[in-house]
Amino acid sequence: MDKETIDKLAKLARIDISENEAESLAGELGNILGYVSDLKVAMSNKQETITKKEDFPNRNVMREDDGAHESGLYTEDLLNSAPDRDGNYIRVKKIL
Repeated sequence: MDKETIDKLAKLARIDISENEAESLAGELGNILGYVSDLKVAMSNKQETITKKEDFPNRNVMREDDGAHESGLYTEDLLNSAPDRDGNYIRVKKIL
């Protein structure tokens, strides 16, 4: 990327940059664009080697819920620890 292109981009973005900044940015952006180009080439080569979805069958990764406690066993303890309570509900401040 050259200094003239940087000047055009700065003008389009309505950014004032000095001559030194334009020269510095030209080199930096050139390096960044070169790196992105290398990544594109690497990714296009990698697309051919990616394994297929069939190689990884779906499976259930969730564990069984064993040792479940009785429903309502801890309800009263939880409600008593809340700052404000309305029957079997925790009262909270209204946020609109």
